[in-house]
Amino acid sequence: MSNVFYRSRKSYPVAVRAEGVFIEDAQGRRYLDGSSGALVANIGHGRSEVAQAMAAQAGQLAFVHGSQFSSDVLETYAARLADFLTLPNYRFWAVSGGSEANESAIKLARQYHVERGETGRYKIVTRVPSYHGASLGALAASGMGARREVYAPLMREEAWPKLPKPDPALSGEEDAERLRAVLEAAGPETVAAFICEPVVGASDAALAPNPGYHARIAKICQEYGVLFIADEVMSGMGRCGEPLAVRLGGDVTPDLVVLGKGLAAGYAPLAGLMASPAVYDTVMNGSGAFKHGFTYAGHPVSVAAGLSVLDIVEREGLPQAAQARGKQLLAGLETLRGRHPQVLSVRGQGLLLGMVLGDPATGEAYAQPGLAERVAAAAREEGLLTYPGSGAVDGTRGDHLLLGPPLSITPDEAELLLGALDRALVRVGQHIPV
Repeated sequence: MSNVFYRSRKSYPVAVRAEGVFIEDAQGRRYLDGSSGALVANIGHGRSEVAQAMAAQAGQLAFVHGSQFSSDVLETYAARLADFLTLPNYRFWAVSGGSEANESAIKLARQYHVERGETGRYKIVTRVPSYHGASLGALAASGMGARREVYAPLMREEAWPKLPKPDPALSGEEDAERLRAVLEAAGPETVAAFICEPVVGASDAALAPNPGYHARIAKICQEYGVLFIADEVMSGMGRCGEPLAVRLGGDVTPDLVVLGKGLAAGYAPLAGLMASPAVYDTVMNGSGAFKHGFTYAGHPVSVAAGLSVLDIVEREGLPQAAQARGKQLLAGLETLRGRHPQVLSVRGQGLLLGMVLGDPATGEAYAQPGLAERVAAAAREEGLLTYPGSGAVDGTRGDHLLLGPPLSITPDEAELLLGALDRALVRVGQHIPV
């Protein structure tokens, strides 16, 4: 009997080693990591220089508490990160995971308005569907029915007004204007912030608005005195082909940018947020402290991992590599769509890619989800790891498959991914009437 509290009742193979885009289990089976875990392993597995940087930092300074000390590695990393993201004078608040980072952004937005004397601003406008994390505040901000349902009694729903998801039939500007109606209905004087994923990840695979959306969102937020929070936990750090996905459709600078996953690329727990000078100065010139914190925030060994990962991302031009491999994979997915009628559509930005699955007869989602899980299981049998999801249509209906291999994937490895996915779709398609 195992003493591990597993995430579900399914059987879990034991991973023993990983290198590049491949993971090997204790039985000697090799898997192509087509989803980078949960779109985390951006630089690939087994990078010894990251391990060496962590070991060196642990030998010099393994831990200090953020209420007592800073560290050289944290100061260096914050400056490098601001340069990489082109966010001059922004301040980096370090935490251990994306849920903590979004929780921090929500609380910081609230405190910012309190410091300005607008104590009535507490609502956070979010979108449906969306996913911002597993902690209670981040989950309340999420528009993902299945993950929220059991915890709904713990949430004050009126504090989290919801905007519909991006509509590809609308121009970016028209789409963004729908935020105005949500703000007016909620009472703009009660709204602290609007948060969105520039490219939606887990809740509606690789869904992105049309160009101009985020620029108009930023203007509307500024007009109403609402902070704009870009949740780049999954889409940032080069995954979508740019340091920040929010800038894919134009020059946009949110008030708060939330980061995670690719920051340390799985080598250590690291996430955080970048806060604008206006937000930072308002809080520090008010009460003089952000009334929030976590024990392991700014952990020197995790930050050392992040610094080493950033070295690799910049040196190897991984955002540009994500653009090239993303085009290759998206073209391949389009070919698979033509071969497999259960693939209703494909989309993506860089190496954040998605397939919408459904009923070939109607071109719509099945009444009950499960197709994505079956495709993912078949892909696993073919040695390919993917990220299945459901509920994008109405919280229950809608199947999709998210793909996001390491940004270091080679052209030949990308073809291996497509081949394994093709075989998986053949397996599943044999049981679907056309």
